[in-house]
Amino acid sequence: MWRNSLTGLDRKRLRLWLSVFFLALAIPTGVLVYQAYSQLKWEAFHQYRILAEELAERIDARIVQLINTEEARSFADYAFLNVAGDPAANFLQRSPLSAWPPEPPIPGLVGYFQVDTHGEFTTPLVPPTGTVASTYGISAVELGQRLILQQQIEQILSRNRLVQDSDTTTVPGVTNAARRDKQAGLAAPLIAGDKDALEPHALDDRVAPATVELAEEQVQGQAAFDRLNKAAAPWEQEKKQQTVSTLGRVEDLKLDYRYQSEPAAEVQRQVTSIRAPVVAKRARKERSALPEPVDESGATLFEGVREADAPAPSPIQKEIRIRTFESEIDPFEFSLLDSGHFVLFRKVWRDGQRYIQGALIDQQLFVQGLIETMFLDTTLSTMSDLLVAYRGDVFSAFSGRAARQYLSSAEAFRGTLLYQTHLSAPLGDLELILSITRLPAGSGGRLITWLAAILLMVLCGGFYLMYRLGMAQIDLTRQQQDFVSAVSHELKTPLTSIRMYGEMLREGWASDEKKSSYYDYIFDESERLSRLIANVLQLARMTRNKLQVDIKPLAVAGLMDSVRSRVSSQVERAGFELNMCCEPEAEQAIIQVDPDGFTQIFINLVDNAIKFSARAEQKIIDIACQRLRDGSVQFSVRDYGHGIAGNQMKKIFRLFYRSENELTRETVGTGIGLALVHQLARAMGGQVDVVNREPGAEFRVNIAACDL
Repeated sequence: MWRNSLTGLDRKRLRLWLSVFFLALAIPTGVLVYQAYSQLKWEAFHQYRILAEELAERIDARIVQLINTEEARSFADYAFLNVAGDPAANFLQRSPLSAWPPEPPIPGLVGYFQVDTHGEFTTPLVPPTGTVASTYGISAVELGQRLILQQQIEQILSRNRLVQDSDTTTVPGVTNAARRDKQAGLAAPLIAGDKDALEPHALDDRVAPATVELAEEQVQGQAAFDRLNKAAAPWEQEKKQQTVSTLGRVEDLKLDYRYQSEPAAEVQRQVTSIRAPVVAKRARKERSALPEPVDESGATLFEGVREADAPAPSPIQKEIRIRTFESEIDPFEFSLLDSGHFVLFRKVWRDGQRYIQGALIDQQLFVQGLIETMFLDTTLSTMSDLLVAYRGDVFSAFSGRAARQYLSSAEAFRGTLLYQTHLSAPLGDLELILSITRLPAGSGGRLITWLAAILLMVLCGGFYLMYRLGMAQIDLTRQQQDFVSAVSHELKTPLTSIRMYGEMLREGWASDEKKSSYYDYIFDESERLSRLIANVLQLARMTRNKLQVDIKPLAVAGLMDSVRSRVSSQVERAGFELNMCCEPEAEQAIIQVDPDGFTQIFINLVDNAIKFSARAEQKIIDIACQRLRDGSVQFSVRDYGHGIAGNQMKKIFRLFYRSENELTRETVGTGIGLALVHQLARAMGGQVDVVNREPGAEFRVNIAACDL
């Protein structure tokens, strides 16, 4: 029952059932492996997220440290000269901001500046107007370099409409009254249409009512700074994005939010709307001392003044007046200019007048020096990208050392969002965005990957083995059925002939001339039946692992005589010619064989040669033996038929294998003769092989010789 049902399966059905079986095993196993791998990925992501948070905290702490250093600077540091020690001693020293060559504490710092109530620009790099630079140890070459940097700072500020550019280069000894008047007159158009800036309630409450008119003037002179961090009109935002941002908007980034607890839109909304925690800073008050400005007669305050850092000049011609005053200093503000520069500035109130003090910073140098450098020093740089955005506009992108080196648009910035945050005030508009481009799962992930690979190999190997086992069983079942059919045919045909000739002889229907041929035919068919039955019995013993041989040392000459007597009549009745040739050295050899098994090998080989060369032009069977160099004896049986196909030479020794289709085959046989030859040769310590000759095929049996 089982055998019949298995026989009905073809190759496609077998593959289908095996695929379903292994798929049923692979799916739950794959799910478990995927869950374990995903869990490792999740843990790895959070580990790298912690690293990203620590990186952002270090960057923010470094920036806060630099900002606090700038916050600690006094109002007087933005002047070229400061009062050293006790004001009564009349000692002056250069401001720490006037050092040359500049050693900027902030990466990318272009220079410091100050804008007074009238909008007049000054910088601590250049000595005050009306003084001689050499008095302070400044050479003409150095002075020229200082003036070039001063002009560069002023041009950048004027290009961003923060100050009015002057027609005359600022040179010591040349009055700035003309430029001050011009700046005061041209400041009004900067806030044209901004009526709120001119209203009294828009003025700082630190301005006394008596100085409203003066406050309105200073608002006009410094109006551009008041408008830096105000919400700009849409067309102004678009213009800044075109001139500053080259990578698009943050919301245009193609990021994967799979590891975020909130949806992508919610994460984007939270990060965009919530700035980093801002510690409320209040204005601080300080007492400062500065020399009095130029008097009305034109005599400079610094005439005869001795600088603390310079050699003592000629005796002091007159006493200087140093005024100590109290000023109120607001916290720093930070903004990105249209030119791409950062500006860090603060408002200082002194005697009812407002001053703007700050620093101009190069954007790329600032970001590279404070952000990129720290980013590249971490392991994150090998697997993640970093973006820096200002108010939603992406202006800087840094790729890891193992990633791509240039990002040209927001669409090119891909990966899984790792961390996104804003910096602390006053840089709260700056945003850091890190995305992971390659997330390793760690050592545990490598172990799971290897286990998954091994499991996949085991499943594939099991699938292949089961497929081969099933196909072998199907082939064996088909071969057994073919064998039963062939045996039935082999038994029925000779028995029918024997019965027919026997009846003819019994009834006396055969003449005396034909009786002899009938007797010969009956004898031949009975011999063939005997061989068939012997093969079947041998097959039964072989399948039960009861194939036993009685091995004896025998001479090759005697064995070949026995073979001749057994196969000669078989060959002659088939109409073939038998040629036997054995070398003398081989005839004298002694081999360990079972005589019956040895003879059975040759009977089967000769029978096979007769069947497959029945239509050959040369009906010859050659049996030979020779001594090989290794001492063994090689026996061969050759026919002159069509030979054996190359792809079947190893298959013909399999049990029940037939090279022809069972329905279309032209030769008789059961498919067990050569299989028995192979088994008997192995049982006697020999081996059998086949080679094609021109024409025909030659079967060779090698058996080791022994010395007595």
